[in-house]
Amino acid sequence: MQSELNYRFANGQIANRFLNELNHWSSSTGNIQIRAKLARGADTVKVSYHFDGKGFDYTSSELDDLAAKYHGEEV
Repeated sequence: MQSELNYRFANGQIANRFLNELNHWSSSTGNIQIRAKLARGADTVKVSYHFDGKGFDYTSSELDDLAAKYHGEEV
């Protein structure tokens, strides 16, 4: 199952910092490939990845925590 999350930040500079960190980030649940890009303007980042649908989606939780580090919120 393809999962897509959007995170909004205070401004484009912070969104780009989050995007840059995602380029070097890996999930603790294993080798999950994520794709991230700016979306809906410069202050929002769209993240997509494949989730097998089994159990709890730890990747989503970890992405939420990472976005919170930059004071971002899921929209």
